[in-house]
Amino acid sequence: MTKKEQKGLEWKAKALSDNERLKTESNYLRGTILQDLEDQLSGGFTGDNFQLIRFHGMYEQDDRDIRAERLDQKLEPLKFMMLRCRLPGGIIKPEQWIEIDKFAREHNHYQSIRLTNRQTFQYHGVPKTKLQDVHRLLHKLGLDSIATAADMNRNVLCSSNPVESELHQEAYEWAKRISEHLLPRTRGYLDVWIDGKKIESSEDLLKLQEDEPILGKTYLPRKYKTAVALPPLNDVDLYSNDMNFVGIKDEKTGKLAGFNVLVGGGLSFEHGNTKTYPNIALELGFVPVEHTLKAAECVVTTQRDFGNRADRKNARVRYTVQNMSLDGFRAEVEERMGFKFELSRPFEFTERGDRIGWVKGIDNKWHLTCFVESGRLVDTPEFPLMTGMLEIAKVHKGDFRITANQNIIIANVAKEDKAQIENIARQYGLMRDITKLRENAMSCVAFPTCPLAMAEAERILPAFIDELDKILADHNVSDETIVTRITGCPNGCGRAMLAEIGLVGKAVGRYNLHLGGNIAGTRIPRLYRENITLTEILNELDPLIGQWAKERETNEAFGDFVIRKGIITPVINPVVDFWDASKAIIPTQAI
Repeated sequence: MTKKEQKGLEWKAKALSDNERLKTESNYLRGTILQDLEDQLSGGFTGDNFQLIRFHGMYEQDDRDIRAERLDQKLEPLKFMMLRCRLPGGIIKPEQWIEIDKFAREHNHYQSIRLTNRQTFQYHGVPKTKLQDVHRLLHKLGLDSIATAADMNRNVLCSSNPVESELHQEAYEWAKRISEHLLPRTRGYLDVWIDGKKIESSEDLLKLQEDEPILGKTYLPRKYKTAVALPPLNDVDLYSNDMNFVGIKDEKTGKLAGFNVLVGGGLSFEHGNTKTYPNIALELGFVPVEHTLKAAECVVTTQRDFGNRADRKNARVRYTVQNMSLDGFRAEVEERMGFKFELSRPFEFTERGDRIGWVKGIDNKWHLTCFVESGRLVDTPEFPLMTGMLEIAKVHKGDFRITANQNIIIANVAKEDKAQIENIARQYGLMRDITKLRENAMSCVAFPTCPLAMAEAERILPAFIDELDKILADHNVSDETIVTRITGCPNGCGRAMLAEIGLVGKAVGRYNLHLGGNIAGTRIPRLYRENITLTEILNELDPLIGQWAKERETNEAFGDFVIRKGIITPVINPVVDFWDASKAIIPTQAI
C-alpha cells in the first residue's frame, strides 16, 4: 500500500468535512449553478452552489449596513457577488482596464474597483443577473476568474519591481506558467459562465473525459496561495504564502538560475482556537529554473494527498508540514520529483512595500507607482481615483501592474509621455503627498460586504492612520514608518500577522493588538493587548512610540525595538508561542 493510499484510508476513517462531499458530487464544479441563475426570486445561490461559485472566483455577500433594515421590511438581504479576477503577477493592459471600468460603472452596486493584496482586482456588488455578462466580458478580454477562491491554487503573486525589467520579466513569466500549470482542467467554468451549457448526467461527463491530474476530483483540502519574489524587495509578503519561489540570479548571465522553494506560510487563525496559528514559510531547497513547474506540481500533490480533509481549520499546508515534519514533507516532494532539492542559495530581504512615485528602469522606461488607500478605486469629491485611472488608460502605451500592497504601477512609460501621465495622476489624486506611515498601511475590506468581518477595517484605516501620524509627529518621528495593518477578523486577508503594528478585529469597535513584526516581513507579531477599542490602542501606542523615538538604536525599526527592550518576546514556535500572551508586558513596566 502506498503512503497516499494509507493516508486516504486514514481520512475515510474520520468524518470528512462536508466540503469533500460537495466537491465529489459537483460534476467537476458545475453543480446546479445554471438552474440557480434562472431563479429570480433570490439574489443569491442555494445549497451546494453557495460554495461552488467560489471555485469560479466569487463569494456571495450582502450589504450588512442595511441588513437589519431589510429584515424589518421582511425583505431578503441585499445579496450580490464579489468577483475576483485571475491576474498572475498583477499585469493588465490599458485597453482591458477601460472595459473593466465600464462594467464597474454600469453594473457594480458600489461603482468601484478594489485592488487586492493578491495582486488583482475584484468587484463588490455584482448582481446575480449580471454574472454571465461579467464572465463573458472577462473571457472576451483574455481574462477569467478561475480558481481565485476556494480549494485551489489562487492568483499567483510576483514581485512588481519595475527597475530590473529583464529579471522581472522572467519571474513574471514563471508566475504565469505556475498559475496555468496548476489550474483545474474541468470545463465547468466555460460550460456555466461562457457557454451556458448544462452538463448533468454521468454519461455526458464520461464523453468529456474530464480529469484533474494535479488537483484531483476533490481538489485541494483548503485554499492555497503561491508567490514568486525577487530579493531584496519582499513586496509580495512571501513568507505568508503556502508555496513560494525566491528567484536567484545567475551573476554570470544576469538571468534567473532557479528558485529557492519555501512552503507552509499562512496568517489565518481562529480566536481562541489554539490548534490554529499564523506561520512563516520554511525552506525546502533550491531547484534549477527548468525544474520549477515540476517542483510546484509535486508540492501541490503532496498537499493534495496528505492535507487534512476532516478538519478545515487545520487543512492548510503549514499544518501538513507540522504533521509530516519539514524533513518528511521534503522527502515526499523529492520522491515525487524524482530528484532532490539542492541546498538553498543565499538571499536576503531588506525591505517591503512599494516604491511610491517615479522610478527609472534599466531599460530607460519610467514607472509610476500610485498609492491607493486600501486598494479602493472609487470617485470621491476629493479624490476621483477611478476616473483618474480611466483617463490614464485612455492615453497610456505601456501596461498596469497591480501590486501586492494594493497599489498600482503605471509601467513602461516613455520619457516623452511622462509629463502627460503625471499631470493626469496629480489632477485626480493618484499622486499626492502622503506620510511614510500611510504608504505602508494596509487593510482588508471588512464591513459592509465581507460576511466574516467582526470589526471595521477599510473604512476606519484612514482616520486611524491620521491619529497615529499625530503621535509620530508629537515624538518627532514623522519621517519614519511603522508597518501597520488592520483586519476585520483573524482570517488574514490584510496580512496583519506580518505587521509591526497589527490590529485584528474581535468585535464591533474592538481589536486585538499585535506587536513585533519586522520590516523585512519575516517575523510573526505577538498578541500585546486583547479586545480593546481604537482609542485604547492609540493610548497604548503613544508611550511605546515615544520610548522608541528616544531610545532606539541607529535605524532601528519599531518592531525590532519592542523586542530588544523586552516589551514583547518574539514568536519562535508559533504552535505554542503565538498564544502565550504572558510574553507581552504592559507599557508602564516597559518604560
